[in-house]
Amino acid sequence: MPSSPRPQASLPTRPCGLSRSARIALAGLELVPDLSGALLIPDFATLVVADLHLEKGSSLARRGLHIPPYDTRATLRLLAEAIEASGARHLICLGDSFHDGEARARIDGADLASLRAITATVETTWISGNHDPAPATDLGGRIAEYVALGPLTLRHAPAALEEGEREIAGHFHPAASIMRQGRSIRCRCFIGDDRRLIMPAFGSYTGSLDVSAPAIAALFDSAHVWMIGRERIHRFPSSLIR
Repeated sequence: MPSSPRPQASLPTRPCGLSRSARIALAGLELVPDLSGALLIPDFATLVVADLHLEKGSSLARRGLHIPPYDTRATLRLLAEAIEASGARHLICLGDSFHDGEARARIDGADLASLRAITATVETTWISGNHDPAPATDLGGRIAEYVALGPLTLRHAPAALEEGEREIAGHFHPAASIMRQGRSIRCRCFIGDDRRLIMPAFGSYTGSLDVSAPAIAALFDSAHVWMIGRERIHRFPSSLIR
């Protein structure tokens, strides 16, 4: 059943701003990572986000883990800020935008209105994911299994690449750790090479998987990570990552 109405709350948000120094080159394009975890593809005026996992909080509550139920609100607020800051005309969500098949029914009315305001502002494409193989059809935008954007294929989970194919995917929620001044620093990150880029999860309550985990490491022979710090995005070769 739909959750009860939620009061407005003053929510902390991750910093939002396009990196002025970090760039990611892929398939002859210059991609611009955002401190929020979004990615701007300027040549196509397109903003890409992965793994929103809307209504994860209410899903956890149904299983007895009661945490503040504002993850959808915080995620949508950050998404709206990222769209405005980027000036994008097209938004592509790389799957697992909803935490489960009943998430649409649990979204609070105010959050639903915010989501529809976003899809009314920019052309929106919902790519299906493993958590949401059949996204709701009444939220605006279109639904696709994948999107071909110039030389790029955008999909939820990384796939075996055909000759010459270049890919942007989500699914794994990558994070990386590095030693600095005697302490370990762990951050969400982008990870990529000259064939593919895996994006960090955008959602407020999403976990993460170390880039050293076999599921991620097996996708790359040699890669770089772009770690999302408080004020900057930092690029490191994967050989420096713990």
